[in-house]
Amino acid sequence: MKSSHAFAAVLSLALLWAPALRAQTADAAHAADIDAFVRKAMARVEAVPGLAVAVVTGDEVVMTLGYGVADVRTGAPVDAETGFYIASATKSFTALAVAGMAARGEVSLDSPVSAWTGNPEAASGLVGSVSLTDLLSHRSGLDNNPIAFRAAYSGDHSPTVMQRLAAETVQRPDTPRGVFRYSNAGYNLATTLLEASRGRDWRVMVRDEVLASAGMTQTTAWISEAGRARILAVGHLGDGPTPRVSPLQKVDATMQSAGGLVSTAHDMARWLELQINDGLIDGRQVFPAGLIRFTHRPLVTQDTAFGAYHRDGYGLGWQVGRYGTDVLIHHFGNFSGSRAHVSFMPDRRLGVAVMVNEDLVAGALADVVANYVYDRFAERPDLDAVYEAELATLVERRDRRRAGLAAARAERAARPWSLSRPMTSYVGTYVNPAMGSLQIGQLDGRMTVAIGVLSAVAEAYTDAESVRVELVPFQGEVLSFQSPDTLVFEGETFLRAGIRLIP
Repeated sequence: MKSSHAFAAVLSLALLWAPALRAQTADAAHAADIDAFVRKAMARVEAVPGLAVAVVTGDEVVMTLGYGVADVRTGAPVDAETGFYIASATKSFTALAVAGMAARGEVSLDSPVSAWTGNPEAASGLVGSVSLTDLLSHRSGLDNNPIAFRAAYSGDHSPTVMQRLAAETVQRPDTPRGVFRYSNAGYNLATTLLEASRGRDWRVMVRDEVLASAGMTQTTAWISEAGRARILAVGHLGDGPTPRVSPLQKVDATMQSAGGLVSTAHDMARWLELQINDGLIDGRQVFPAGLIRFTHRPLVTQDTAFGAYHRDGYGLGWQVGRYGTDVLIHHFGNFSGSRAHVSFMPDRRLGVAVMVNEDLVAGALADVVANYVYDRFAERPDLDAVYEAELATLVERRDRRRAGLAAARAERAARPWSLSRPMTSYVGTYVNPAMGSLQIGQLDGRMTVAIGVLSAVAEAYTDAESVRVELVPFQGEVLSFQSPDTLVFEGETFLRAGIRLIP
């Protein structure tokens, strides 16, 4: 009798364990197929030096792996602890930090900024009438190019400067309040005003409010810290036969609240698990129940397509849309040779993060890998044929982009120089109170342009008294000299240092 009871107990346990064992076996098979596909895709596309991927289902990490190299100059291999810049995927971290403060009653998401800000310039202007929810869901209708430019590109700022520049906020003529229009300015404004009122830099706020609770010890808003702690994947450009390191890399001063975190596959797996399980991880509720799910709720509508995805709305730091018929909560990011894809399907409890260190000609590989993961878990019957075609399309797009870039370079090189005066007469410092100081120099007979941490050699442009400059790679800007002492850049007038406008 005892043996029959023991047999029954063992049988009951086996029946209980069987589904879990089958799930583990299926996850292992999925992981093996994903690994094989990533290796094949990297070899076919060639332009992407390194890639890291994290896949989570429910409360289980299916895989965190790295491929290729973090830096073509050193050949350092990518693994699950390699740091990648995640660009605009940072927004979901910033928004969660603010939402957590609001949940404790430290700040109101929906009150006008004028009700709590410590910045009188902002409170008396356009910013004062909008809320943090407006700013963080891209529905404020406002823009502030000086703050966004200094925060993400030139790095020429301080808390005092940024708070003063809140007064430069303008109403977009094409986007009234309540209408979605994606930009960095809302996040930059929100955290500038929060710092003025609460005394915490956004980096400290995100670290204390989100990263510490999440146990994301490999994620940081300081490039200097990321580089000391682990191998850092640098951005690359794939415009030639082999990838090259991008001339523009992030530094501490250009890490900003709309795009300023470095993370790893290991940590992004934790982030996905927290999103899927509403703040529960390692058996603990590390964020208040309902808080993370609250950030997924769409606050504004849209009707747009982005690659294979349809976007229906935007929440607090998250795009809300669909991949096929499945709801997909997601946010992507890119900057000068770095690309991040972060997404999850709440109904299927499945999430994917893919980070690559090239974006110019093959950054879409991040999306293709993520889509493969979703389709592999869905047991798509035509998987192999579909993704053979996807890789062929990526290669074709890469080649077309390279050819277009080469043709554009040749066309620009053939342009005649349109500046009429000797180059030395343009050399000097030009100042705009909102944008900062711009330096015109001369090196080996060529004009150089620098503003903050940005610098580049100027090229000829088609308009008279103008040059073209790529301070951000492959994003040409026109710099126009209006007089011996005046130039226009980014739509703003700069005066030679020491010159004053006569009223």
